[in-house]
Amino acid sequence: MTEPAEPTVVLDGFHALKHALRFGAHIERALTTDKAAALDLARQLAPDLTDRLATLLEPAAPEELTALTPRLHPTGVAALAVRPATDVPATGRTAPTVVLDNPRHLGNIGAVVRLAAGTGATGVITTGTTDPWHPHVVRAAAGLHFALPVTRRTSPDELPPGPLYALDPEGQDIRTLAEPIPPDALLAFGSERHGLTAATRARATHLIALPMRPEVSSYNLATSVAMTLYHWLSTSPAEPAGPAAGR
Repeated sequence: MTEPAEPTVVLDGFHALKHALRFGAHIERALTTDKAAALDLARQLAPDLTDRLATLLEPAAPEELTALTPRLHPTGVAALAVRPATDVPATGRTAPTVVLDNPRHLGNIGAVVRLAAGTGATGVITTGTTDPWHPHVVRAAAGLHFALPVTRRTSPDELPPGPLYALDPEGQDIRTLAEPIPPDALLAFGSERHGLTAATRARATHLIALPMRPEVSSYNLATSVAMTLYHWLSTSPAEPAGPAAGR
């Protein structure tokens, strides 16, 4: 396999390839260990893509797929896509942007990308050193990185402008906010082990908290993001993103 001319990302599994195609990804190569089974899956779950996948998918031996990803996905599909050069806009945002402050768990980052895409968030920004485009993150997000900007900043000083609502145990109960969360807001979530970094907490314009039963130490990161984005959807005057397709 020749070296790609542009930065690429591994799409691990049928669902990652499906979502990447739906949101305009440029696919360099798509492989499958069983093309008939992959197309049968497409007819069930992505009939809009069946004809395109019939042309795109190349039959391949399992070792060709494991050269891209360490373990073979149960769907027997893997692909290479060009990583888009997208960024969260500085102005004109119509939905909140999720900020993950120095996250560590790759699966949680992917789950958050999936949530952000489903709720119509503007994008996902991570701070720190973890790559939000790591193959394990893309797998957990089911390829939905292509549905919205996903990018990394080394520090909160590099975040785009806008009011920053930071989730913190000492913050105001989100249910008691006098005004809805504005569409240009940044919603910042700390890591489960350490919470917000001091720099992000200092940058915050609002500290808010999710209701939680006493003696329960924390929610899962992706759960916290889901609750906060649902609050925004349920209180925003803007038209909601609409029901999920379930596929």
